[in-house]
Amino acid sequence: MPSGSPTRLCKLFALFSAISLNDAFYIPGFSIKSYVENEIIPVQVNKVYSDRSQLQYAYYDLPFVCPPTGKLHGGHPSGRSISLNLGEVLRGDRIMTSDYDLVMGQDQACQYLCSHETDRRGVKRARELIEEGYVAEWIVDNLPGATSFVTVDRTHKYYAAGFKIGYKEFSPLTAKQKYYINNHITLVVRYRKAPGRAGNRGGKVIVGFEVYPKSIEEAHRDSTGCPQEIRSDNNGMEIYIAPNNTKLASQYPSSSYLPEEDDVDDGTTLTIPYTYSVYFREDDTIEWSKRWDMYFNNQEESNVIHWLAIVNSLVICSLLTVIVIMVLNRTYRQVHGKDGACDDGKLLLKHRKPTSGVKSPRLREKAPAGLLEQSGDAGRDDDLSSDEEFVEDISGWKLLHGDVFRAPPYAGYLAPLIGSGMQLVFMATGLLVLSCFGILNPSFRGGFVSVGVGLFVFAGVISGYFSSRLYKTFGGKNWRKNTFTTALLFPGLLFTTIFILNLFVWAQASSTALPFGTLVGLIALMLLIQLPLVYVGSWYGFHKSQQYEHPTKTNSVARPVPEQAWYTQNSYGALIAGFVPFAVVFIELLFVFRSLWQDKSGYYYVFGFLSIVSLVGILTVVEVTIVSTYIMLCQENYNWWWQSVFIGGGSSFWIFLYCIVFYYTKLNVHGFISGLLFFSYSLLACTVYGLLTGTVGFLTAYAFVRKIYGAIKAD
Repeated sequence: MPSGSPTRLCKLFALFSAISLNDAFYIPGFSIKSYVENEIIPVQVNKVYSDRSQLQYAYYDLPFVCPPTGKLHGGHPSGRSISLNLGEVLRGDRIMTSDYDLVMGQDQACQYLCSHETDRRGVKRARELIEEGYVAEWIVDNLPGATSFVTVDRTHKYYAAGFKIGYKEFSPLTAKQKYYINNHITLVVRYRKAPGRAGNRGGKVIVGFEVYPKSIEEAHRDSTGCPQEIRSDNNGMEIYIAPNNTKLASQYPSSSYLPEEDDVDDGTTLTIPYTYSVYFREDDTIEWSKRWDMYFNNQEESNVIHWLAIVNSLVICSLLTVIVIMVLNRTYRQVHGKDGACDDGKLLLKHRKPTSGVKSPRLREKAPAGLLEQSGDAGRDDDLSSDEEFVEDISGWKLLHGDVFRAPPYAGYLAPLIGSGMQLVFMATGLLVLSCFGILNPSFRGGFVSVGVGLFVFAGVISGYFSSRLYKTFGGKNWRKNTFTTALLFPGLLFTTIFILNLFVWAQASSTALPFGTLVGLIALMLLIQLPLVYVGSWYGFHKSQQYEHPTKTNSVARPVPEQAWYTQNSYGALIAGFVPFAVVFIELLFVFRSLWQDKSGYYYVFGFLSIVSLVGILTVVEVTIVSTYIMLCQENYNWWWQSVFIGGGSSFWIFLYCIVFYYTKLNVHGFISGLLFFSYSLLACTVYGLLTGTVGFLTAYAFVRKIYGAIKAD
């Protein structure tokens, strides 16, 4: 490789990352919504969620908030569900129109919403959600309502999506926790002049949506229901109903302690008044195309860590590249006779007696039978040069020319899995490309999941083609059976797992649970769209395409496999080899895990960095597979088919262990259901990742084996 190539490669990575960071959010001029003076701006409510739980709940399902009245707001009645894409449903969104009135340019110091009466169960539910730190998500102009923060050095401001529904504090008088509901909401809408013609006509665009919650007691209110003093310090609205111990007192009249019974339905209620304020502030410092940047806190500091992850990946990949070059160079020298192993492309075995197929031990490994026998063998030992011993050690892979392409066991499952893996490769590549070019961005809510499912389904043609052609190469005849196995095996396992988990979430009345209609839609996608596409690809791959040609013929009798070293065995070899790709991606994985599990108020946005690390990670999988496969063949082990899949996907095991460590060291998740969801979805994600990288490993090993055996002829 020329000396300038690494430099040019680093420059290309840096340029690609810079383009992705700058443009991976919006396409200029795409979906800009402008408002004129006095135009109604709809406010939508979505859900409540917490970093301490994997369960989410629809906002209007909460028993202590103002229910929708059904009045028209901007032409739409409150409480009307907004049409959601598949990704939004899968992520637990339940967006509905609200009764909050926002009119462009009109401030409202205080607006009364309602006084809601909630019973003991509603109070208990509110206290539980406050205890778990739940935050609410409202939406204005596709921007989530945000809590505003300022950095320690006060140099810039950033947002965290959502706002707390309440808070708790310790009472020194009762030595107990007190819970307060945030029943007054201040909405600050930041806007600027719209670009282009819309701005010339007086149009304005929203560039920020901030929410400032506050708890204000029920007393000291005017005739409209608004607090007399909003900005001053007020007593909070405590969520508390005195316990009803009448029943227990009658049962235990002499007891000095009676526990609280919050579940007693005695008709007692707590009235919670809800009010809100609205302020519009012009802000020319924020471009509309950059308005999501406020949600990406600590960007500059995290960029340093992202670059560290890239450097770590490149160092490991470079070391592996050197090893692969050495392997290929040694193989080339053997094939072209420069080590004396071959002559004119023909395989010549030196100093090997006919054996039963078991690799012969070295002469020095023989058990000594006395001085005379050792002296008699000394002359023969002297005749063997060290170069010939070296050739005998490393040329074991050439002895497998009649077995290396023998069909593997359970080939009827290997071909469908490789087909599904090709689906995943196509899906992952499409998602990364679309994200880097700004098609998939935070404003496209649920777009990443929706587009991913769409790419996976329509890649059924690719899956069917590769699966059937590989199945044909293995000597399979029943291509229709292989088609149905390809279309239903892996997707069916995914759907079954999700359905079982959904039963647990359904029992919690959480919006995380998939509606029945969505489950039916997923089944329809799998059976009515994906299955026919897989069928078309399978028919073409089996009937219109030739099977993969192998450079050597397979013997009728299988060659015995000698005893293998421990590090080349299936499980050990896959784990050892899988640790290297894991070391490449584990730093970037930390940011992904934080976004998915720990900091749900933030967004993962650095798809440029992710693409570079993913590319280097895949290259590492390729190199590790080549080295591991070469070691297997040198050990006269031709069972590389399944092993290449395990080696390629071995890093998924380490990633799952990383998930376990992350759960116990970083997360503060409570509850059995939340833990079950975390580990189940983590295992599911690692399985998908393992199949993807395992497919890459299989294709790499297949190409490598065909290449090296295509360069020799066996006598």
